[in-house]
Amino acid sequence: MMTTVSRCEQCGFDERRWSPTDVERTLAHADDLIGYVVDGWGAAAPSVSIDTARDPIAAVHTLMRHLDRLAAERRAADPFEPMAGVVAALHASDGGVPKRPIASAVVDAAGIVGDRQGSRQHHGRPWQALCLFSVDVIDQLAAEGHPIVPGSVGENVTIGGVDWSRLRGGLTIDIGDVRLRTSSPAAPCRKIGGSFADGDWNRIDHTTRPGRARWYASVIAGGSISPGDAVSITA
Repeated sequence: MMTTVSRCEQCGFDERRWSPTDVERTLAHADDLIGYVVDGWGAAAPSVSIDTARDPIAAVHTLMRHLDRLAAERRAADPFEPMAGVVAALHASDGGVPKRPIASAVVDAAGIVGDRQGSRQHHGRPWQALCLFSVDVIDQLAAEGHPIVPGSVGENVTIGGVDWSRLRGGLTIDIGDVRLRTSSPAAPCRKIGGSFADGDWNRIDHTTRPGRARWYASVIAGGSISPGDAVSITA
């Protein structure tokens, strides 16, 4: 069994950031998180044995290290054309949606300082520190007649100028000194239904509308970001 460490320099795991609920719900979605990293990769992904019963904290650390290793192996074997974009807008709230525009943001391991989730049941894991979305997808939906605007579906960072359909788990996003790692698409729910003319929040569901989902990301390195900042997305 892996010895649990407070902070792992290899994958960024920090035991102090993980509540029992975070651990439980992350391990329940382990296969999904692995799948988002290897999606579309023709090579056979290396497997990992995760003993969730004996030591859940050690198990989630094993999972985080495995995800980091998978991303590195895919990066070496599966060329990814880098994408460049720009921060179109930043948003935060004291819980719930819409999130309101902010002029700048300080980002730490938990996400945007001062931002909060109204419910921690499905949100707030370390790999869900930030919610990202595409202003280009928002514009497409608005052109279809939906009353969606940046921040109305709860994203923190709205990005423009990149092919959103190419996002997958394990990608690195650099915005100035801030470094992020994509983890999974964000599952939509009824709370964002007001952003759609027919109330159908599944219009940005990754399973049924690939390329239109918001994405979660963990924070590898914190710092300050502002609208207009350059965005670099690499493997």
